[in-house]
Amino acid sequence: MMRETPTKHVVVGTAGHIDHGKTALVKALTGIDTDRLKEEKERGITIDLGFAHLALPSGLTVGIVDVPGHERFIKNMLAGVGGIDLVMLVIAADEGVMPQTREHLAICQLLRVKDGLVVLTKRDLVEAEWLELVKEDVASALKGSFLEGKPIVPVSAKTGEGLDELIRALDQLAQAVSPKRTDTTFRLPIDRVFTIKGFGTVVTGTLTSGRVALDERVEIYPKERQANVRGIQVHGKPVTEAVAGQRTAINLQGVEREAIERGDLLSHPGVLRPTFMVDATLELLPDAPRALKSRNRVRFHLGTTEVMARVILLDRDELKPGERGLVQFRLEGPVVALPRDRYVIRSYSPIVTIGGGDLLDIAPAKAKRMNRDLLARLKNLETGSPAQVLETHLLRAGREGARLGDLRARTPFTLSEIKTLLGELARAGLAVAIDREGEIHLHRDVAEGLRRQCQALLAAYHRQNPLKGGMNREELRTRLQDLPERIFVFLLGDLQAAGLVAVDKDKVRLASHVVRPSGIQQELLQKIEAEFREAGVAPPNPDEVFQKYRLDEKGARELVQFLLDEKKLVRVKELLFHADPLKTAQERLVAFLREKKEVTPGDFKELLGVTRKYAIPLLEYFDAQRVTIRRGEHRVLRSA
Repeated sequence: MMRETPTKHVVVGTAGHIDHGKTALVKALTGIDTDRLKEEKERGITIDLGFAHLALPSGLTVGIVDVPGHERFIKNMLAGVGGIDLVMLVIAADEGVMPQTREHLAICQLLRVKDGLVVLTKRDLVEAEWLELVKEDVASALKGSFLEGKPIVPVSAKTGEGLDELIRALDQLAQAVSPKRTDTTFRLPIDRVFTIKGFGTVVTGTLTSGRVALDERVEIYPKERQANVRGIQVHGKPVTEAVAGQRTAINLQGVEREAIERGDLLSHPGVLRPTFMVDATLELLPDAPRALKSRNRVRFHLGTTEVMARVILLDRDELKPGERGLVQFRLEGPVVALPRDRYVIRSYSPIVTIGGGDLLDIAPAKAKRMNRDLLARLKNLETGSPAQVLETHLLRAGREGARLGDLRARTPFTLSEIKTLLGELARAGLAVAIDREGEIHLHRDVAEGLRRQCQALLAAYHRQNPLKGGMNREELRTRLQDLPERIFVFLLGDLQAAGLVAVDKDKVRLASHVVRPSGIQQELLQKIEAEFREAGVAPPNPDEVFQKYRLDEKGARELVQFLLDEKKLVRVKELLFHADPLKTAQERLVAFLREKKEVTPGDFKELLGVTRKYAIPLLEYFDAQRVTIRRGEHRVLRSA
């Protein structure tokens, strides 16, 4: 029987200095020993993440992530703290606040953990007077942090003293945690991967958003490997579905253990985009050892991922401890994220936590420092309303247009929210759907720019080619910087509907354009036309005609094209015929065939009084015009 998932799910994380009793505390609370590795047992410290769960008096069951406290294993701590709702800051009563206590607290603060409490462990080792002094010291250390004024609960994992009070305090905090949304993109940052005999590959993590169900197809990012969900467990029990806020184990079918590692992320196929660059806010901790300069190398932690990066300061020359700025991270490996995800950075050397912030753009272009337009765009992404954020992404998409799938992968909104926001922008005249399905949108300013550019290109073309009826369609698209075909079709349709552009087969012109030869051109046209009309069905060599009237190649080509467009001349293979004698020749051929029933090339030459040079192309022309049809060496009327 599968267990139904409750409506609210809370994850509690431990934090604190090495050997302050985090793992012993979790075991005393839950009965679960989270030191699962042989090396952890031997050394007596937590090296990797451990997991447990605790049923609270209110009926809520919280997941507990036990993270390592040793400085060398801070990156493992970062992998576990990303999805927690509450923190238990564990401080040994016999030692008080220590370096990793402060660093863990700073990390939780940077990751915007909103609530928690302090647990003073090992109370059985100290006198009551000493315990009060430690409480005062801890309260002082927490001033200005999110734990200021929160409960400080002394406990002893050895004797059990204080555990009931701790459980009641946890229950009260857990009940105040807001339920997480489950309609957002499913994301599970992977913090453990292992194999179970008979089942295969299993991954675990805190499900940070959305939901996942049995038998669904999922993708391992950024590996671009897909698998099926064979089984799901929450708190060690099988379920049909896991939702945001739950510690989750997923049995994957169709992928080997070696293909996955901590730092990968599980989601549905095709909904996220790996990236090597992100734009973000960055807050440098007040106690950071030094100012940060552009191009400094740092350790970038996002979810369960750690990757080296160069930080580019976008709005200043250096970021001093305690300051906040806008930055771009150029990553040495791919990450998968969404805007508003929190991250933490640690210095390259010495390895200490120095800052963190919010991601603003997860697929930016390479940034130029001190660029006003870029800084204004990032400020919109940071502080703008949802509609303004989406409008900023539309502008950023430019002439390529913004597809729904890309907007989903690059914004913090659900697909339904994106469609609603696009509707708002469209009603405000700021967004333009280029297809009926609403799959691609342009920002109004981009669409207006394309309209102006298209009209300007056509106007320039008409000035340079006054005798041509229009520009070739593909040539126009190329001059519009190879505008995507769907955008180009929309643009032409939009301009046609507005009565600004006319399209005739493969030619595009301004609706106002009328071919008007100049006085000199009109005179030349009449002379050239007369030359070909008077020559009948034995037309002259065009080059000789052009030389006679001292025409250059471009001028001659324009005049001939005009006569062809006006249907005064007809091109037959490499020859040019005037339309009138060509029509007369057709009439004579039809009359001959009605009387004689068939005609040979010799008969045709004699009929028109021309040489083979003209007779054969003409016969083939009349075949192509479906006047005649060839049968052996003869032609007959096609209608016969």
